[in-house]
Amino acid sequence: MSASAASTAPTPHAAGAAGGASGKGRILVVDDDRLVLATVSHGLAQAGYEVIDADNGDDAILLAREHRPQLALLDIRMEGKSGFDVARTLRDAYRIPFIFLSAFADAQTIAEVNALGALAYLIKPLEVGQIVPTVEAAFARLRSEPAAAPAPVAAAAPSPLDDPLPLAVGLLMHRHGLARDAAWARLQQLAQAAGIAPPAQAERLLAAVEELARSGG
Repeated sequence: MSASAASTAPTPHAAGAAGGASGKGRILVVDDDRLVLATVSHGLAQAGYEVIDADNGDDAILLAREHRPQLALLDIRMEGKSGFDVARTLRDAYRIPFIFLSAFADAQTIAEVNALGALAYLIKPLEVGQIVPTVEAAFARLRSEPAAAPAPVAAAAPSPLDDPLPLAVGLLMHRHGLARDAAWARLQQLAQAAGIAPPAQAERLLAAVEELARSGG
């Protein structure tokens, strides 16, 4: 367990704490791979964010309750509580938005990501330099949203991903063994062949995957 996720006294990540309240924002990073956790946490701290990290779901929830981060970056497959379990608690109990970071892009995983209403879904492996722009975009979106209190989550329908492009690119990478640039080019080719814009083609791909997940295909 990382020092910041110690169950006795969880505290913000040392590098991130330097950003303090005047930083770009407070982020909870959760991953049971300690090397990934340290790398991502350090990279976000260097980018000006205050970072709190945990290497398991239980500590992540405790840290979220104590420090109330503005955004969480969650690995999905972890021992004990999964990233999905943590996301449900962050959403329902604390209204903390989240981004998933995972090496998996199968139909069932994608369907669950959509159902939970993540702000984004990033496919590993990734450089920190690729994660930071997504985090910055998420904070920009959150700051632009109305401050009015939302309806109770239990009564609200799950919201889909607002930007289907990263998820569709990740899907093509996983299904066809493509690099990110090649997957993006493939998506553009499919869109051109269908006579529609890439975001619309991305929506079509995701809808097809969700239908397969629902049918057990």
